[in-house]
Amino acid sequence: MNKKIPLSWLQLTREKTRLAVALAGIGFADILMFMQLGFRDALYYSNVRLHSSLEGDIVLINSQSNAILSMRSFSQRRLYKALDLPAVQSVHPIYLDYTAWRNPETGRPRSILIFGFNPEVNIFNLPGMVENLDKLKLPDVVLYDRSSRVEYGPIAADFEQGKNVTAEVRRRRIKVVGLFTLGASFGADGNLITSDVNFLRIFNNRQRGLIDIGVIKLKPGADANVVTQELRNYLPQDVNVLTKQQFIDFERNYWASSTAIGFIFTLGTIMGFIVGTVIVYQILYTEVADHLAEYATLKAIGYTQNYLLTVILQEAFLLAVIGFIPGFTFALFMYSTARNATLLPVFMSLERAILVLFLTIVMCFFSGAIAVRKLRSADPADIF
Repeated sequence: MNKKIPLSWLQLTREKTRLAVALAGIGFADILMFMQLGFRDALYYSNVRLHSSLEGDIVLINSQSNAILSMRSFSQRRLYKALDLPAVQSVHPIYLDYTAWRNPETGRPRSILIFGFNPEVNIFNLPGMVENLDKLKLPDVVLYDRSSRVEYGPIAADFEQGKNVTAEVRRRRIKVVGLFTLGASFGADGNLITSDVNFLRIFNNRQRGLIDIGVIKLKPGADANVVTQELRNYLPQDVNVLTKQQFIDFERNYWASSTAIGFIFTLGTIMGFIVGTVIVYQILYTEVADHLAEYATLKAIGYTQNYLLTVILQEAFLLAVIGFIPGFTFALFMYSTARNATLLPVFMSLERAILVLFLTIVMCFFSGAIAVRKLRSADPADIF
């Protein structure tokens, strides 16, 4: 036996076909986990991009609101009442609602999310907002999200070519006067931003002053957590007072715990882990069974059960590390494909790569620990 080369490596590479099958199985399991975790994180991130973009410290919403896709309106008097607190600098109401956008080329309607606010002050930290703010003061105009899905039509491309872009929204003719970037999410495939006046023209059944989100800016030096608690004590219980981070967590928790989507992606990750465990177990069990006589011989010349266990676990570790590489590489390709197809923010992160590598090592060690039980039947008396 070559002392410079570990026994575990020699055993793995002895059967090249078996090794290739094992690595393919581990890579497949890694891809499953990467895709499920990637889609789950894309779900969370895409649905809180709007929340993160708000230029404010505290947010008011109706206490019965669950998420952006199911907001309940409340009186803006609650928002303006917050100005009574000395730490509050300014307040900014936001309207939002879903309606039908008709593709200018095909005429097909598709649901789109519209935000309305007072364009005197920009409260959205989004690319394209600052330079287009004054344009929103014109009647029947909107800003179009250039990252909306293609089913809405080639709006961004036509606008960038200098064409006059108009469309029908809720049976009202509107004009696109600028582009901004927010991105599609699991709750909305496309987005529009307009002034509060234009919003109420489009949604003529909405009552002015019944808003969906209230954004509060604090004076420099004010503690958002302290002021949030003061507002909770000061305002009626029909509004929910949240810091900006709490508002982000509020939306994220809804998708994680109140919908089936978050559970499905988590279940998919578990299934990938189980699939990988079964594949690695079968490979290592077969490896042990095929070399049972050799293991019995090693026992006969003085090698302990713990040493043989170490050999199997070394094989499991090598399989985990080597099998992770093709899984990680192919996951990058799949992320790019999914991102281009869905416009969702499916990106690789260092934390996710480390998590999947850790799960892969645990998966292989667990499989090795089960497979090593076969070594107990490696009795030297059966050989000699």
